[in-house]
Amino acid sequence: MSTSTSVPAFAVISGAQVNDVLSGQEKLVIDLIESAYRLHGAGDTVNPPSYFLRFPDRPSSRIIALPASVGGDIAVDGLKWISSFPENVASGLPRASAILVLNDRETGYPLACLESSIISATRTAASAALAADWLTRDRARPARLGIVGTGLIARYIHTYLAAGGWDFDDVGVFDLSTAHAEGFRGYLTAAGQASVTVHESAEDLIRGSDLVVFATVAGEPHVHDPAWFAHHPLVLHVSLRDLSPEVVLASTNVVDDVEHCLKANTSVHLAEQRTGGREFLSGTLHDVMTGKATLPEDRPLVFSPFGLGVLDLAVGKHVYDQLRASGELRTVDGFFHELDRYGKR
Repeated sequence: MSTSTSVPAFAVISGAQVNDVLSGQEKLVIDLIESAYRLHGAGDTVNPPSYFLRFPDRPSSRIIALPASVGGDIAVDGLKWISSFPENVASGLPRASAILVLNDRETGYPLACLESSIISATRTAASAALAADWLTRDRARPARLGIVGTGLIARYIHTYLAAGGWDFDDVGVFDLSTAHAEGFRGYLTAAGQASVTVHESAEDLIRGSDLVVFATVAGEPHVHDPAWFAHHPLVLHVSLRDLSPEVVLASTNVVDDVEHCLKANTSVHLAEQRTGGREFLSGTLHDVMTGKATLPEDRPLVFSPFGLGVLDLAVGKHVYDQLRASGELRTVDGFFHELDRYGKR
């Protein structure tokens, strides 16, 4: 890191570099995400509300700013700027694109700009895998995985579950696009999954799975019947808006951060609006990790992670540190130009 009297070199880190650093480091990243959650739970972070930039002429699209600061050994400030344009998918482009800016804690100067769609997918998947581990320590470990939505996030979550030691008898898949569902079946088969079932409805998938992952682009609830969850599965509700208030209120609910999750018309926010309170929440993932939350086994268990900026910073700083240590950090000479109070003469 820089001293208080010098300007740090500014680096630009490509998606290819990010991928090279993170590939094969799934277990390390899961541990890193757990450390970030523990720092957040201990109050050693700053994680303001996300800011949503929306467009009247493009109501399905948005760009989100996630400013954050994390202490401990990570020690970095920064901002994730991530767009979600669902119409991209029809033209063959990924829905989301993102950058992450890291700032020096001593001077405030930016250290680096990183391509961040991979970082965002990685921290989301690592968070889901971490939650699946902690939330099943007092429950039967699921053997049947069901995935609703078959995009990049779903692929990363499956990768991180596999790296975390999960082995499934069957993986069920459902997507509104038959082509995408079949494509994901091909990915799973190539990844070594022996039994893959493509379901014709979300109901069939949910009823046939004891670990359900929602990784969709749904803007409002499309799963309304609590009876689909009568077998009490663990639900990783990563996309946040799939479940109706009725399903949420019939379940045990864990979030990553209460104030962040109960905003922007997420399913848990809708449940709060319905009831006028937050009694349906059992606690946060940090509460589970520290033994403060008691989770009954006779209800579905739903984890709803809003996705904290501190997690992106933790992964991004790891990438930055790895590249700097290896000598592969690509800096931009002269990026900061006006550094003399009175100008150079």
